[in-house]
Amino acid sequence: MKKLDINNKYNKLNIKLSLPKQAENAISILEFNGFEAYAVGGCVRDAVMGKKPADWDICTNCKPQKLKDIFGEYRITETGIKHGTITVVIDGLPLEITTFRYDSDYCDHRHPNAVEYISDLNDDLSRRDFTVNALAYNKKTGIIDRFGGLSDIKNKIIRCVGDPELRFEEDALRILRAARFSSTLSFSIEPKTKSALLKKIKLLDFVSAERIHEEFLKLLTGENVLNILLEFKELIFHLIPELGKCDLTPQNTPHHCYNVYEHIAHSVANINPKPELRLVMLLHDIGKPETMTTDEQGTSHFKMHPDVSKRMSEVILNRLKLPKNDIKYICKLISQHDNRFPAQEKPIKRFLSNYGEYFFEDYIKIRLADTFAQSEYMREEKLNIIMNVKIIGENIIKSNEPLQIKDLDISGDDLLKLGLCGKQIGEMLNKILDAVLDNKIPNTKSELIKFTESNLQLH
Repeated sequence: MKKLDINNKYNKLNIKLSLPKQAENAISILEFNGFEAYAVGGCVRDAVMGKKPADWDICTNCKPQKLKDIFGEYRITETGIKHGTITVVIDGLPLEITTFRYDSDYCDHRHPNAVEYISDLNDDLSRRDFTVNALAYNKKTGIIDRFGGLSDIKNKIIRCVGDPELRFEEDALRILRAARFSSTLSFSIEPKTKSALLKKIKLLDFVSAERIHEEFLKLLTGENVLNILLEFKELIFHLIPELGKCDLTPQNTPHHCYNVYEHIAHSVANINPKPELRLVMLLHDIGKPETMTTDEQGTSHFKMHPDVSKRMSEVILNRLKLPKNDIKYICKLISQHDNRFPAQEKPIKRFLSNYGEYFFEDYIKIRLADTFAQSEYMREEKLNIIMNVKIIGENIIKSNEPLQIKDLDISGDDLLKLGLCGKQIGEMLNKILDAVLDNKIPNTKSELIKFTESNLQLH
């Protein structure tokens, strides 16, 4: 990597990046019309790091109305027109194109009171959040790095552009974004930025729950999530105060080597980086402080904590404005996270019948993540049971054994012909399914009819 040329106005670096042809076309169109244009922000950062950017943003000194004229032949959406942004779709790729701008004061710690369009890229980059996001690029100039973003990428550092306290006061969401980038990029947060972050945490109260949960889920799915959860407890506890009690709750039992919050943090890091599963692990033991008892030997017990955790999690997730279906699924997994049954066909069939294949797969992942976040006491024995449950469950699924009423070789119409009606049909189908799950009868129509007739005779 070339040394930064501090005498150059923009610190231009002759590094070539590969932009998608649509982004190259947009920049070329703007330049042809006499304007400057650059790829900017996170897409440049990701490209420098060798990652595929999720989207491409372009900045330009062309003003919004002129942008709409220049790209009139393409589909345009005025996604942020009051802040100088339009989205142009070129050959199926949406490109956010924003006019160079200067933001006035932020009255609500979130949005600028007014936006002034400017002609200087340097001033536009100076308003951005972090140095690693204040990079611009086009093929002619190479990378423009005014604030040392390339050096911070090389050294894996998140640093605010300019005064960090001012950056966070302008837009409080940047507080959470700093932690999110540290988690997803596995970068450390520079000391002054970290100090300002912790000092300004309460400003997050000005940010909508929707934006909080959007950034928080990205934080949770990062590779560096364990360090963030342990290093930035003040931030996490501000977002979810109930977790603060978990950090004050020891687990005096040979099965655990961490307090409740530390166990939670390790379990989050142990599971697949899917938002729903990470949220399950973050909240699965949140009810332990409320349920903790200590016996005469000084051993901690947390009876019924899955039910309490489920109840508390429903409140928390609604507070964070998660979709209702996501809340329902997450809370169902939390309620079952400590459901330990033997590696035997009968209870596993019952579980699959009640919850389904997809839920069973996630249940196994949760049990493993939970176990690896405990002490080594009996760990091998626990893991063997979980893996045997997994194997038996997978074999049951592969064999297409009947697990639901719809899988039975008998229907409501068949029962109607046998003289049943109304709710009797549903009750009998459930009774038949129970018998099939318990291997009392085979799933053949003749045997199911015999079973039904014998039950009718009993009544």
